Amino acid sequence: MISNTFSLFDVLALRREFPILQQQVNGKPLAFLDSGASSQKPRQVIACLEEYYRRYNANVHRGVYKLSEEATFAFERARGKVARFVGAHSPKEIVFTRNTTEAINLVARAWGDANVRAGDRILLTVMEHHSNLVPWQQLAQRSGAQLEFLPIDGDGRLALDDLDRKLAGVKLVALTQQSNVLGTINPVREIAARAHDAGALVLVDGAQSVPHMPVNVHDLGADFLAFSGHKMCGPTGIGVLWGRRQVLEAMTPFLGGGSMIRTVTLRETTYADIPARFEAGTPAIGEAIALGEAIDFLAGLGMDKIFAHEQHLAGYALERLSEVEGLQIYGPQDLAARGAAVSFTLDGVHPHDIAAVLDGEGVAVRAGHHCCQPLHDLLDIPATARASFYLYNIPEEVDRLAAGLEKAKRLFA
Repeated sequence: MISNTFSLFDVLALRREFPILQQQVNGKPLAFLDSGASSQKPRQVIACLEEYYRRYNANVHRGVYKLSEEATFAFERARGKVARFVGAHSPKEIVFTRNTTEAINLVARAWGDANVRAGDRILLTVMEHHSNLVPWQQLAQRSGAQLEFLPIDGDGRLALDDLDRKLAGVKLVALTQQSNVLGTINPVREIAARAHDAGALVLVDGAQSVPHMPVNVHDLGADFLAFSGHKMCGPTGIGVLWGRRQVLEAMTPFLGGGSMIRTVTLRETTYADIPARFEAGTPAIGEAIALGEAIDFLAGLGMDKIFAHEQHLAGYALERLSEVEGLQIYGPQDLAARGAAVSFTLDGVHPHDIAAVLDGEGVAVRAGHHCCQPLHDLLDIPATARASFYLYNIPEEVDRLAAGLEKAKRLFA
């Protein structure tokens, strides 16, 4: 039996820093188990965003007055925080986007259109989120390139036996570091090393990893890393693309307008240095500053401690949910190979009905295909329910999840 008291920080005190967790839903204390979709925000992040709009709201990089200079300083300081958080060599390697999706699309357009040609290959995995699938489908349609896919084994791990053959002729490998459905943590470093030996670049979808575990871009061996602020205690509307400096400097922008230029005449334009050339128009200033505050919050706790806490919750969830008759969990059972997103089905109960019953108990989970239709097709199921845990969750919420699933069984038996 896994202890339900383990933690490397005071979770009950931590929960008090999240105002939304203090409420009741349907007369029950809120158990928010959908952080894989979007995390909740601590007081200091909310206050940071409010302070920007209340005290020094102004555009950045364009004004010589005090408010603009203060906003510019805070905005660029946030870029530096992001760079340090993921181990970038320089803040210039950090491009602010709206979200992970936009960051991946930026690469598909600004790098892909210039480098991928008919007959080239792009290697993906069958577990990719639509955000790391659709942009490459579109690039393949524009360029005439071919898409190839790494399969999974029966445990939901990538099958790499045929990796070197699949890498022949590949220009780019794009893969998630952690599956948002299976919870699988992929061996990115090994794949990246073999991809580079084959002459390919590597893009990592870090939407489900950067918020939950220590991530260093150079340890990964990646060329691009994309992630979102709203999944890591920050606001919506702000995301990040990290790119290796030499690669970014060789790329031309795919959005044109203000801020990304060096000179403009009526007939031609020269572009600004990185990262400005990829940040056309007014950016999400307050959101970027608040993301920097979220990074301070996470770094203060320690990403290693957050990961250990979540691993404990995942282990406890696997144990408790296995006691529910008729429930099937997808993804690795070995904690060393997975994170804290646990997807499941329950015999005789549609995942949407599971979510509705759990909502009646104050437990919030996700239900559907989680923007991974091809993976669900491969698993031969239309949908799953998913509980995704974060730093503010506690074992008692796992118990409430299990109890809610038992209730769903009784209601739909």
